[in-house]
Amino acid sequence: MILKETLRKIVRSQKEELVLFEEGIERERLREIDLNIPFAIVLSGIRRSGKSTLLKQLMKKIKNFYYFNFEDPRASNFELDDFQKLNEIFVEEYGEHKHYFFDEIQNVNKWELFIRALLDKRKNVVITGSNASLLSKELGTRLTGRHLRYELFPFSFKEYLKLTGKKIGMISFEEYLTRGGFPEYLKLGRANILQELLSDIINRDIAIRHKIRNVRTLRDLSVYLLTNISKEFSYNKLKKIFNLGSVNSIISFISYFEDSYLLFAIPKFDYSFKKQIVNPKKIYSIDNGLSIVNSASFSEDKGRLLENLVFIKLRQNYKEIFYFQENWECDFVIKEGVKITRTIQVCTDLNEDNKAREINGLTGAIKKFNLNEGLILTYNQEEKFKVSGKTIRVLPVWKWLLE
Repeated sequence: MILKETLRKIVRSQKEELVLFEEGIERERLREIDLNIPFAIVLSGIRRSGKSTLLKQLMKKIKNFYYFNFEDPRASNFELDDFQKLNEIFVEEYGEHKHYFFDEIQNVNKWELFIRALLDKRKNVVITGSNASLLSKELGTRLTGRHLRYELFPFSFKEYLKLTGKKIGMISFEEYLTRGGFPEYLKLGRANILQELLSDIINRDIAIRHKIRNVRTLRDLSVYLLTNISKEFSYNKLKKIFNLGSVNSIISFISYFEDSYLLFAIPKFDYSFKKQIVNPKKIYSIDNGLSIVNSASFSEDKGRLLENLVFIKLRQNYKEIFYFQENWECDFVIKEGVKITRTIQVCTDLNEDNKAREINGLTGAIKKFNLNEGLILTYNQEEKFKVSGKTIRVLPVWKWLLE
């Protein structure tokens, strides 16, 4: 519980801080969001990816609104009953308005009850949150069919170019490939920004929330996976490496990483869901810069960085992503509805040594799923040819990112 006058001081202080806020570059998601629809708009994504900035850019579209940031340390004791006091303060301080903006609302237990009440009164609500699972659970119970979710990732290559003012080309792409897209890190270049980010995710988003005592193992596992992006892993192998008594602990830890948008595991494609579960998976991270800065012995393998970057872009647009492996391997197959619609192979360069492996992996998937074409993404090659009547398009990753 928070006293009403204490809450009033926080509201006033946060409103004053908004005036000092630097708007930054326009996020690509901004144009997609309509503030005048009868749904709760949910902005979710990893910490420090720019959710608060996007929230404030949305506020610029509205003349009058209410705003509250639940990450404020002064609001750490905020409870469900305090929402009524907060709403009274909003009206007393600023009059009657229609638009509500809430930052990191997931920190309050049963927050969805208040949001539902606002929607029932035909108010417009925008909220942000850093935990996919928590948001989904609450949204699914009280706000089914009453919300639209927009996931926000670190800066895309286009946004990176806007932020830095650099020209499109290999020099700027090379830098983006290794530095990633976290805005503060791009501006200041300090490695401890991304190290502290990982620490916050491990401690605040996972360990405290899920009451995990073995924080050291949790952190070690995260570093191991960040070091091994784009590689296969199995739960059993990880259980042995980290000397854990149960596979369930590993499964839970990885699900927590996914909920916080830190890491993503993709399954090997199989028509049998049971086989998908037991087959080895591949691991990818939210950001190359985060992986490099926090990895114990990352070699900055260009091929793995390219593959991770391609995954990040795919993850922003598709929910069902697999790798495919029979006689050969194809890095990504995309499922939309009940069908595989796209096949993508990633390699640093296509040469005489790897040509058979890369093309056979891609054409094997194309034939398996009865498609007409496939895509090979490389560091800086571009061409088009046919194999067994199937079209193979070769394109530099940086051009593909700008399409």
